Amino acid sequence: MNITSLQSHILQEESRYQGATGDFTWILSAISLAAKGIAAQVRRARIEDVIGDHGGANVHGETQQKLDMIANDLLMTCLGSRPTIAVVASEEHEEPTILRRGAEGGKYCVIFDPLDGSSNLDVSVSVGTIFSILKNDPSIPGAVETLCQPGTHQVAAGYILYGSSTVFVLTTGRGVNMFVLDPSIGSFVLVKSNLRIPPAAKTYSVNEANRRTFPEGFQRYLDWAHAEEYSSRYIGSMVADVHRTLLKGGVFLYPPTSKNPLGKLRLMYEANPMAMIIEQAGGAAVAPSSAERGGSAVRILEITPSSIHQRTTVVLGSSAEVENVLRHL
Repeated sequence: MNITSLQSHILQEESRYQGATGDFTWILSAISLAAKGIAAQVRRARIEDVIGDHGGANVHGETQQKLDMIANDLLMTCLGSRPTIAVVASEEHEEPTILRRGAEGGKYCVIFDPLDGSSNLDVSVSVGTIFSILKNDPSIPGAVETLCQPGTHQVAAGYILYGSSTVFVLTTGRGVNMFVLDPSIGSFVLVKSNLRIPPAAKTYSVNEANRRTFPEGFQRYLDWAHAEEYSSRYIGSMVADVHRTLLKGGVFLYPPTSKNPLGKLRLMYEANPMAMIIEQAGGAAVAPSSAERGGSAVRILEITPSSIHQRTTVVLGSSAEVENVLRHL
């Protein structure tokens, strides 16, 4: 059995393109290096007393965890050393960071949520890193403006799940591949190529405690799902919930609520990369807010962001299960 590392896999992919320089490989290498460091910190979080609040809040008003900042610093450090990265943007920062201009070799922009679900670390629930890679447009002077591209412009997206094993899921627009960190050799190795989401599965994932504040259409869907004997599976960590949905099928929902009428999840840091992965695996990903007002649900990847911290509603997963949600709206 041949062992293919993440770096080897990306080099093989690049060899198919004439004129490929290897720049993209260096970026993914930086992300994988940071992921190994974050995985080590997550495993030792309670031993090293990095569990709990950091003492501040991020731009969204959410309490920052100690490991949020550690993960953020690891990613910023690893990505900052790559000479082809022009702009990096973290969910923890109000503004993106310009590392270099296009004239200085900046070809790509990297957007990331350093540690999704970090509030669950106290009870050892799986958490994760989500990232998106875009091409830098050197003709656009502002960092925010160059980042506000629709998700269809992503050249790669992925997430790293820190759980019973450390899993790296990646798409570069040619299907979805899954890698697992082998601690004995210190490398992410390919375990599944061309991952496909099951077309249907009687499982939904949503924070049902907020049900009373959901629009009526989502409540109708939940009534229907209960009558059809669907199973509810909700972890409260988007990476973990989407990972399970990707492998097992079903649907992940984050509807609008009275508290967050436009949705809670961030379009660029969370929804776009997850939507690209799910679509590349054969699933569907939509923002159904307009469907509740008599319009059509919008494909998440076709939304042009108005700001880097824009929020959105999310329904993604098996194509048949997404359709089951939409027809109740």
